[in-house]
Amino acid sequence: MLDNKEEVKLFWNSASCGEDLYLQNVNLAGYQEQLRKRYELEPYIIKFAKFDGSAGKKVLEIGVGLGADHQKFAESGAVLHGIDLTNRSISHTQKRFAMLDLKSDLKVGDAEALNFPDSTFDEVYSWGVLHHSPRTDKCIDEVWRVLKLGGVARIMVYNKWSIIGLMLWTRYALFRMRPLTTLEEIYSKYLESPGTKAYTKKQALVLFRKFSTISIDIELTHSDLLTSGAGQRHRGVILDIAKKIWPRTIIQKLMSRMGLFMLITATK
Repeated sequence: MLDNKEEVKLFWNSASCGEDLYLQNVNLAGYQEQLRKRYELEPYIIKFAKFDGSAGKKVLEIGVGLGADHQKFAESGAVLHGIDLTNRSISHTQKRFAMLDLKSDLKVGDAEALNFPDSTFDEVYSWGVLHHSPRTDKCIDEVWRVLKLGGVARIMVYNKWSIIGLMLWTRYALFRMRPLTTLEEIYSKYLESPGTKAYTKKQALVLFRKFSTISIDIELTHSDLLTSGAGQRHRGVILDIAKKIWPRTIIQKLMSRMGLFMLITATK
């Protein structure tokens, strides 16, 4: 029987995040188009990641995925390192960087046990990755460990009280006459890889308690608004109908604090 981490690894080795939705061709044009679509759908990444402020800094990205954010760091002049749990994502990012003549030290690695000395990096960045790890708390402790004093972590994890969470609960709990099903179970079983978690702000503050300063913002996403593909697990006629009738204006005006993405900036 596989343990949870192996299940997570198998899930993302079948397709890196966004691969089957936004990467049409494994060539330079395909990677550049994937990058364009990524920031068109998620423009807040650029403001959050602060790519243009990374020149000359030693930066670690945890969970490189298809390598779009990693590319932006490299093009901005960061001294760059990247890890991912899967060979597939490392391979994609290596191919992308070879085509663009960019440099990074890329390795398969486990965020729960980073293979770097203490106080190595000026910045650690991770977008939508650490909530998939069985021990997210260990990951955050490792981020703190490898940061230099005064170094900054920029981490996105999922927000528990989100529109997408309520949508999934309606589909997999209410419609199946299982209203006592918790959101923890819903996220774990039905949102991306097995064991996926989402956090309240209070829980996030506990995760980042070792840091000297912490700021948290919530972003209403294309997933909450149903303005894009819904990921690797959720497609079909019901979703197509929902996209046509979804009350996006009301959600944007009245439920802006119920976005899926929790953006955390923390200083050691």
